[in-house]
Amino acid sequence: MAETGSSVPRRQLGRLLRQAREEAGINLEAAAKTLEWSRAKMYRLEAGHTSLRTHDVNLMCQLYGTSTDLTEVLVSLARESKSRGWWHSYGDVIPAWFELYVGLEAAARHIRHYEPNLVPGLLQIPEYMSEVFKTKPGRTPQEVAQKVAFRMERQKLLVRRSPAAPLFEALIDEAVLRRPISDVDAWRAQLAHLVNGTQASNIKVRVLPASVGPHRASVAGAFMILDFPTKGTRPAEPSTVYGESMTGSIYLDRPSEVETYSSAWETLWDLALDERASEDLVGALIKETYDD
Repeated sequence: MAETGSSVPRRQLGRLLRQAREEAGINLEAAAKTLEWSRAKMYRLEAGHTSLRTHDVNLMCQLYGTSTDLTEVLVSLARESKSRGWWHSYGDVIPAWFELYVGLEAAARHIRHYEPNLVPGLLQIPEYMSEVFKTKPGRTPQEVAQKVAFRMERQKLLVRRSPAAPLFEALIDEAVLRRPISDVDAWRAQLAHLVNGTQASNIKVRVLPASVGPHRASVAGAFMILDFPTKGTRPAEPSTVYGESMTGSIYLDRPSEVETYSSAWETLWDLALDERASEDLVGALIKETYDD
């Protein structure tokens, strides 16, 4: 069975431990002091950024007075969080702040990606990826090749069979499709790849036309919304909004935050050309590359 990534059980473990602490009426500082940990360590554990030993989980459960059943669930999650996802083999190719996202992406059942600047990473061809990665000064050809290989590995989740591939919906600004890379043949191939990719039942692409003026997401930049499946009797991992900058990333999972982005997504989805009209626009742009 394909790995779904250690970050999901780790993050769920942190969330449940935080809930247990709060229900016990113990604040973060008091718990950290009793467990002889720093406040920063407690924050990392509850945010799902760090794995926990089963021994430490038992200590926390004793402190919080959790039931035997809940303790067993939490210990089980701690064991699952020790499993290593395929992306760990890429080492330094992945920034530390991006590793959590890769695990969440691999476990998602539905991914929505709004992109005003680039072709979405899961729909890029290698030549386009290379041009994107080369924009960082000082990056060696070997580093570029490693990053391309890593992104191509990520793309496999769109065609996997077990677990089932997620539904992937992309909203691309028309300006992206009018911003070619220098290699005309590669750019033509990238546009064709966008059209061909949508032939899969789990991939939908819509283009936000240039005629649409300022909108709700204009100040947000690119973002992804990830929804997760249930697993047995466990509740689904909370939907998460992901965004990144040149130096880091944000993860938002409060219901009000997710609702704000989901509402913006629905607005943009309705403003965008439908799938057929989007294909026609991309086809026309491909034709333009020949006319030029």
